[in-house]
Amino acid sequence: MKRAVRLGVVAIALALGGCASTAANDPRDPFEGFNRAMFTFNDKLDQVALKPAATVYKDVTPSFVQTGVGNFFGNIGDIWSAVNHLLQGNLEYGVTGVMRVAVNTVLGFAGVLDISSEAGLTRHKADFGQTLGRWGVHSGPYVVLPLFGSSTVRDTAALPADIYGNIWTYKDPVRWRNVGAVVRLIDQRAALLDASNLVEDVALDKYQFVRDAYLQRRASQIQPLDNSGWESDEDTAPEPAAPAAVQPKPGGN
Repeated sequence: MKRAVRLGVVAIALALGGCASTAANDPRDPFEGFNRAMFTFNDKLDQVALKPAATVYKDVTPSFVQTGVGNFFGNIGDIWSAVNHLLQGNLEYGVTGVMRVAVNTVLGFAGVLDISSEAGLTRHKADFGQTLGRWGVHSGPYVVLPLFGSSTVRDTAALPADIYGNIWTYKDPVRWRNVGAVVRLIDQRAALLDASNLVEDVALDKYQFVRDAYLQRRASQIQPLDNSGWESDEDTAPEPAAPAAVQPKPGGN
């Protein structure tokens, strides 16, 4: 798995080097030709495999089980989120994240129950791409990654750190690690079924809709350091409001 991730990042970098669109209209998306091809690939894979599996999961699995699965992996994700908030200097959110993990792990049966939210400890997700943005690293062009979906050059560079920062990556035996990863992916996709159906119904250009929604949402998640002289990604955020991108991210928190 780790070797595959490294090879995938290298392959993406090589592909982007040779696939810059000469007719790109959006300066945020100079790799539009490559991105549209990857978007189509991901969309076909989703329609053939992931969406049907998520639909069955949502229809068959009791809601309390779905909630428990989401809570369990959300508790795992809180660990890496807390680390990133501390790296960003967000002491309040970092400490809250640590407290959430402690409370949910001990009192919530390893996170299956989200006791922390009921106690007023709100979840604040964060990843290493946001941390780099906080440190002043520009997002760079929009990129669609095979399987992972919408991203940027900065977030693609941060992806290995997010993968290795997820403690489920180290779960043994490997078969349980893989089963958990698949269940998590299907659970995440099931949560997006209504949003993805809406996009399919209303978007004239699904690719453009998802791209603009993702970039706007991503820019809103970056909080650059005050008075640092660094520029913000918000300078490149698109103006129209749009819901969050609907593509699932297998490596996400």
